[in-house]
Amino acid sequence: MYSIIRNLDEFNSIFNQPTCHPMVGIGDLSEADERLFEPTDFDAFCVVLMDADFGELSKGGLSMRYDPGTIFTAKPGEILALKRDPRISPRGKMLLVRPEMIENTGLGRDFYMFNFFDFKVTEALKLTEKEHSVIMNCYANIEAELNTPNDELTGHMLRLGIGALLSYCKRFYERQFNTVQFKTSDFIRRLDALLEEYFASGSTLPYVKGYPTVAWCAEQFNLAPNYFGNIVRRDLHISAQKYIQNKVMEKAKALLSDSTKSIDQVAEALGFSYSNHFTRLFKNQTGETPSEFRKKLNKK
Repeated sequence: MYSIIRNLDEFNSIFNQPTCHPMVGIGDLSEADERLFEPTDFDAFCVVLMDADFGELSKGGLSMRYDPGTIFTAKPGEILALKRDPRISPRGKMLLVRPEMIENTGLGRDFYMFNFFDFKVTEALKLTEKEHSVIMNCYANIEAELNTPNDELTGHMLRLGIGALLSYCKRFYERQFNTVQFKTSDFIRRLDALLEEYFASGSTLPYVKGYPTVAWCAEQFNLAPNYFGNIVRRDLHISAQKYIQNKVMEKAKALLSDSTKSIDQVAEALGFSYSNHFTRLFKNQTGETPSEFRKKLNKK
């Protein structure tokens, strides 16, 4: 069982503070009562700064303890829960933004950039000391606006503050992508080996799982698809889908060079349910059909 936070009054009651705005709120984790840590759908976009390792967070079936200075996010429909460590006092900040706050606004138009809301609990943002100061300043600016009497600019100013916070999170995530764990050469080597193993599995994986997808590749790295895609784009300057398609085309050309295999067999070995789907992709990628490619090879 879990509870749902349906409005800002319910959210602010957890922190024993008044509601200053019907769609935006910031809570100090040190002031929260125990309801904050129970399984809860906050039905909003949340940006949480953990400034103490005071428990194990659960989201989406995964759990994680965080070092101080870590940011994690949640979106409407996700259930958060935290198993408290009674020896350590909570410290940090929690921003809650109702979806209505950003709908049909400039911030809403640009929200596609903030794909870290889709990241797994294991893909939280670890801030440097300087980044932590920047993020705290962003929270302070939003809090200052919340404590200013409402006028015709209140919504606009709040969206500017929220946009700044999310933009800095995006920037700092880009810095985090460039870590030792995901150095270009190692990451691409692992990805290439993964795809090669996929097609070298005696057709087992392609037959069962079909055409290799970004989601499947990301899962093998224990990453969210968006997080995985960001790393590929950073390192290769193309989308993850495009990179996978290029690898599939390389394998397709090798298979087509074997004249004992029909086009249908090649398509099936690559994980395509229908050979016409394979033919369409092959032509889009190479400018010729598999049959035309094979005829050209035979002439050579």
